[in-house]
Amino acid sequence: MSLPPFVDAHHHLWDLGALHYPWLMARGVRRFFGDPTPIQRDYRVHDLLADAAGLPLAKSVHVQVGVADTDVVAETRWLQRCADEPAGPGLPHAIVAYCDLASPAAMEVVAAHRQSANLRGIRQILGRRDDEDRATGSDRLVDEPRFAEHLAALSALDLAFDLQLVPRQMLRVARLLERVPGLRVALCHCGSPWERSREGLAAWRDGLQALAALPHVHCKLSGFGMFDPDWTDASIAPLLEACIEAFGARRCMFGSNFPVEKLARPYHALYAAYDRLTTGLGSEQRQALFAGTAEAFYRI
Repeated sequence: MSLPPFVDAHHHLWDLGALHYPWLMARGVRRFFGDPTPIQRDYRVHDLLADAAGLPLAKSVHVQVGVADTDVVAETRWLQRCADEPAGPGLPHAIVAYCDLASPAAMEVVAAHRQSANLRGIRQILGRRDDEDRATGSDRLVDEPRFAEHLAALSALDLAFDLQLVPRQMLRVARLLERVPGLRVALCHCGSPWERSREGLAAWRDGLQALAALPHVHCKLSGFGMFDPDWTDASIAPLLEACIEAFGARRCMFGSNFPVEKLARPYHALYAAYDRLTTGLGSEQRQALFAGTAEAFYRI
């Protein structure tokens, strides 16, 4: 079965000359996903297209990268210029920007983002890995009243929220999201299943079920190389199956997480694995996973 036309529902772009990215400038600093040295260089639309050359990439969703606080809105404007390039392919079709939703000025920042036509949502990371989360204090957001208030405000503006967390946060966040049933939420990277012990996977599955019980939460099947750089079809198949079983194909979408995932394998190898692992599904399910869910969720 050949790969159908697809939407890359989660990728990144950056231009080190246009914006300031502290983590890309920090040489020799290992991150939660590994050593970033090979990707600490420009990665623009033409680089993504080169990595995906020959594949039926139809549309894409860009997710905020981690620019300096002073460049948060400038990142969105730069991405919109990329999408509007007259001779370009129109990528990215959707932009998920950053905003500190715990800030009193959050909605002013959102208003500035909304001046870019392709803005579709906001991401503020709640959890990456315990050591980095302790340093950033990101876990505090789960219990921050202003954060919850601004999530509701996003819903009123028909903007989505990209949710990146770790399994130990899932049950708490599910309770939080129950209070904003109108907010479209995309769970990034399958909920970050870091701990692969029997107990760790059991806790992840419990959290996954709690989030999947909320009909407004969707799931991105992405980011496997961050948790296991040597992953194989056999190692990720149970994760994919658990997510699709919990959410259903119409609430799941594939993403490359490029160029971060490039640290683990090439773009072609990634999507070839997705293709192989979904050959047993019906054509409607595959269409949803590869394109339909993302198109509907991000209004593209």
